[in-house]
This record gives sequence, structure tokens and C-alpha cells, in this order.
Amino acid sequence: MTDHKHTNALINETSPYLLQHAHNPVNWHAWGDEALAKAHTENKPILLSIGYSACHWCHVMEHESFENEDIAQLMNENFINIKVDREERPDLDQIYMSAVQMMTGHGGWPMTMFLTPEGVPFYGGTYFPPNDRYNMPGFPRVLLSVAEAYRSQPEQVATTASSMLGELRRVGLAEESRDLVSDEILDEAYRKIATNYDRAHGGFGSAPKFPPAMTLEFLLHIYYRSRIQEALEIVTTTCRQMAEGGMYDQLGGGFHRYSVDAKWLVPHFEKMLYDNALLSRLYLHVYQITKDDFARRVAEETLDYAAREMTDAHGGFYSSQDADSEGVEGKFFVWSRQELVDALGDDADLFGDYYDVTERGNFESYNILHVNDSIENVAAKNKLSVEEARAKLANAKRKLFELREQRVKPGRDEKVLTAWNGLMLTSFAEGSAIFDRSDYANVARANARFLLSNLQRNGLLLRTYKDGEAKLNGYLEDYACLIDGLISLYEATGEIEWIENATSLSEKMIEQFWDDEAGGFFFTGNSHEQLIVRSKEWLDNATPSGNSIATLSLLRLSLLTGNDDFHRRATTVLQLMANGIRRYPSAFGLALTALDFYVSSPLEIAVVADARDERFNELRRTLWSTYLPNRVVALCTADFDRAALRIPLLANRNTLNTQPTAFVCENYKCQVPAHNAEEFHPQLVSGNPQSDTK
Repeated sequence: MTDHKHTNALINETSPYLLQHAHNPVNWHAWGDEALAKAHTENKPILLSIGYSACHWCHVMEHESFENEDIAQLMNENFINIKVDREERPDLDQIYMSAVQMMTGHGGWPMTMFLTPEGVPFYGGTYFPPNDRYNMPGFPRVLLSVAEAYRSQPEQVATTASSMLGELRRVGLAEESRDLVSDEILDEAYRKIATNYDRAHGGFGSAPKFPPAMTLEFLLHIYYRSRIQEALEIVTTTCRQMAEGGMYDQLGGGFHRYSVDAKWLVPHFEKMLYDNALLSRLYLHVYQITKDDFARRVAEETLDYAAREMTDAHGGFYSSQDADSEGVEGKFFVWSRQELVDALGDDADLFGDYYDVTERGNFESYNILHVNDSIENVAAKNKLSVEEARAKLANAKRKLFELREQRVKPGRDEKVLTAWNGLMLTSFAEGSAIFDRSDYANVARANARFLLSNLQRNGLLLRTYKDGEAKLNGYLEDYACLIDGLISLYEATGEIEWIENATSLSEKMIEQFWDDEAGGFFFTGNSHEQLIVRSKEWLDNATPSGNSIATLSLLRLSLLTGNDDFHRRATTVLQLMANGIRRYPSAFGLALTALDFYVSSPLEIAVVADARDERFNELRRTLWSTYLPNRVVALCTADFDRAALRIPLLANRNTLNTQPTAFVCENYKCQVPAHNAEEFHPQLVSGNPQSDTK
């Protein structure tokens, strides 16, 4: 046991981020009634610091300021200090991030906010240095100024807080569009998004560049809808540039958070579960369209990374891996030229040519591995065939990966968040079906069972699980993402328990989060603590907004279960988002895919078969090898009566004991039942249903 000079109240928390600060000399508290009451009793302002475990600058500010005895003394004497993990408490993060953006014009983490004892913000910022520098005031000067203003100018502080509260109450308000929601919005959104495309390097805009997974998914929808070749080229070019760049882990698979440059070369080295969930799913869909082995490799490597390094023994997915190891950003991932020579010998030149490894380096005298030239050119330069070069590179990657495994690994945030798990559940479910990999299906099943068993209490979802303890009320995104994942797992496996759970969770989501007066879903449920505002989230940021993914899930469920109420509520949300989509389409990536689903004529596909029949596998492979962005799948391989009771698409279609059969319907008409790939595939791609009325 290590003796610590200081220990504060965070020692009783489970969040790795909060525990990182448990031995600061700052008297930190977790957010809760006790800390808020203390601020009232002592009439002190609250210093609220929000960050997350994998945040590099959060670690910097901790080291510079929160571990500094003199700065800690200023904090303790003048404030009630509250530390929040934004991943556990996105409700607080959303409210106070809106406030800091209003105050400063920008946001980010660490977030530093000063609140009245009632929790209303009156001053704030993000990172503050320990001394005046970077054209920013030093943190001690900020602390003294805010404390003095609170003591000597209470009326001004009250006025600022009141004004800010009024602004926060207006955030998230939306009026229903007066115009009909139509595919015209999709076409206009595509045109606006495409104008910001970086033709040189892929992606959108300039540095820094974040992986735009949801926007690229929307462009795949546009390509499917209109066969606009440019839309597909934007996606495939961006996907290749990202995965050949340093933002992708060339040895271990998986994506880093973002690129600090426009070329996808130098990443911010943390790895987030949600990025890898959204991106692996994108590459799955690119593979379905293009049949490009490159897209398949990236998707599989990313899912394999998640299964290998981000999954606990019981099936939960961990949240993130740090950017830093041994106190140095990126140290785990970069290489010197000499390290490669020592490890690879004669193959070091080939590897260095392909992955841009030089004596000078491309990152602080070290090398971030990224694809530097075509395999054909590199093979020719090294007097090898392409096949020989590929084999040597694959062997070198294995050697370097094994060598890297001996290094000190970045810290891992091992809390399990329901929403992010739901996103990765979807990817593993779809990956299992598209690649016909039973191991992926097993990962998905284990995850679904873990979440349903460990993150529910008294009929409600919980947000987070760590060290055997689940806590905090689930937010809208927790319900919506898990529902989406369960639907996908049902479609991939045909196991009816998943759609039953998705349906019951959807009903609970509506009960807890729906706004009966203005429509749409609140961020927090009826059972949640009362905060200074009860907001709604519309924009798709690094993760989908709860309203976007809830809408898409309800549209899918309404087709599968015949529940018209699900469809009606989804329609209301789309009407509320329509004006925002028209103005800022790039901020509504997933909402646009939901809108495309809504205005299209989704295919309703039922497949009934004995799972042991090889003809069923033929039908299943045909289905999942086809990119169908707007479709639902009702799969039944057992217990037909139970399945048909829940899924009307299956009614009167029991062919379990005769022959495998696929039924393809659209716009209330069904095509002739198909029994093999030759009959089935044309129905999936024709878009012209015929024959009998459903």
C-alpha cells in the first residue's frame, strides 16, 4: 500500500477519472446533495471541474494545478470543489458545456465552471495554466478574481447567473417544421455537406479533423438512394485516408480520437469505445457496397481490437484508453528507426518505406506508423512481388505488435457505460451477420446479457458499471443506444428475446423521457434528480443524440412490431429536428439517416428456416452481403408461435418444417416467396415489389 499525503472524498467513487483525483490536496467532492448543501451552508461558490479519464489536457491541468499545494489552498479556502466525470454525468456536462460556450465562444475539456450554490453558472472556461501564459490568465489569478467578485459584487453575480439561466432554458427548444418532411431535405443536406469536403485528404474542413462516421453513413444512404457517385467517392476516400493515416492503429487495430492535422497523420492518441463502434459499423457498410477487402480488414481489425482489449470477462465493453503512458502522450504507439531495425532486421527497409519510418521521424523524433506509398511502389522499390511484400509486411506487423505488448500500456477506463455499449453491440451484431462470424455473435450476446442483467434496477436502466457496482439513472441515450443494439442483435440472430427486450425498453423510454407538451425526448428521465434545466439534445456530436437514435430505433421497431405509436412519436421528433437539419445538416448525421429511413419505402424482410439447413445459410449470406440501409429483418429459426406473436411480419409464414423461405415486402406489397439465392437476391436489389398484396 502506498501512503498518500492527501485523500479526499473522491476515494469512495468508482469512476477511474474521479479516483485519479482522490489524492489531490484539493478537497474534491463528487456531485451530489451533500456538496451542494455545503455550498449553501458556507455561502461559497462552487468550482465545478469536468473532464474524463482519457483527456490529455485534463491530466495536464491536474498535474499543474490540482496537485499544487498553493493552488489547492486557494481552491479550498474560497470554493466548494466538485469534480465530475463527463462520461458518467453527460447531463451535467451538457448543461455546463452550453454555458461555457455562451461565455467564451468555445468549449472543451477540462471544463472549469464557477456556480452559485444553486448550481447556476456565472463564470467559466476550459483549461487554465498555473501561470499567465498562452494569452490566458493563470489559474490562481482566476480563482482570486472570482472569489472576490462573489464576495464584493453579489448583485452583479446574481444578475449574470439569472441571465445565464434564462439562456440555458432556451437551449434545445425546437419548433415543429411547418413544411412536410420530405426527401428534399436530404438532397439539400447532401449539397451543403459536400461543399465542405477536403478533396486532398478526405474528411471535412481543416485541422483538427474528427472522424465523421455518422455523416459518412448518411452519404452512403444518399448513394443508395440516388446513385450519386460523388457521395460514394467521398466516403471511400475518407475511409481509406483515415485508416491509412496515423489516426488508425496500424499494428493493433482501432481508431484514435481525432487527428490534429488535416492529413490524418498525428492523432490525439486516446481511443474511445464510441468512435470504434461507429467507425467499425461504417466500414462494415462500405464493405457491403464495394466488396473491398481493405474495408473488411479495417472493420475486422477494429472489432478484434475491441474484443481483445476493451471487453471484460463478463461481456461489458470498457470506455476508453488513455493518450498517455508513462506520462508521455503517444509513447506506447510510436517507434524510432533503430527499434524497427533491431526488431525486423532485413525487413526494416521495406516496413519503413511502407509505413514512413525515418531517422528523423514525423512526431517528436519518433515515427507514427501510417501508409506512405502504394504496396505496388514499395514492392517494386524493394525488388519484391506484391504478394511477397504483403507477406513480409504482415509478418513484421505481428512481430512489432508482440514487441509493443511488452511496453507499459496506456491507462484504461474500465467503467461500462450503457449507451456506448449499445453502440458497440450494434457493430458486433452486424459484423457477425455480414462476415458470418459466430465469434462476433457470441461477443454481442454476452454484452446484451451483461447489460440487461447488471444495468437495470426497478425496471429502469442505469448508466454505469464498475467493480461490481452499477449506479446512476440512465439517460435517453442509454435507452436509445441499447434498444438499437438489441434490434440489430435480433435481426442478426433471430433470437426473439432481444426484440422483446427492445420493445419493453422502448415503452419505458417513452414513459420516462417523452415531453407530452412539446414533443420529443428529454435528456433525463422523470426519475432523475432535478437540475437547473431539463434539456433536450438534438445535435449528433461525437455520439448520436438520444433523439436521433431513439427516432431511428422507433421507426425500425414500428415496422417489426406493427406499433403505430412508435411511428407517430418518431414522426414528431423528425418534425422538431427538420428546421435544424435544414440549417446545419453536418450536425445531424444520424438524424439524416433516420429521416432517409422515414421518407423511403423500407424493405420488410422475413426469413423463416431451420438454422441447421444449409439452404438457410445461403439465404442469410445473400441478405447480409447486400447493402440495404432502409430495411428491417424478421428472422425466425425456432419457436415460431412466440416469434409471430411479437412480429406480425412472420404471421402465417411458418415454413420451419418444410423449406427455408424469404419474404420481401415493400409498400404493402410482397414479392413471390424465395427459397434460394437466385430468387432472393434480385428481390433485394430490384426495388420494384410485385405480386400479391400483403
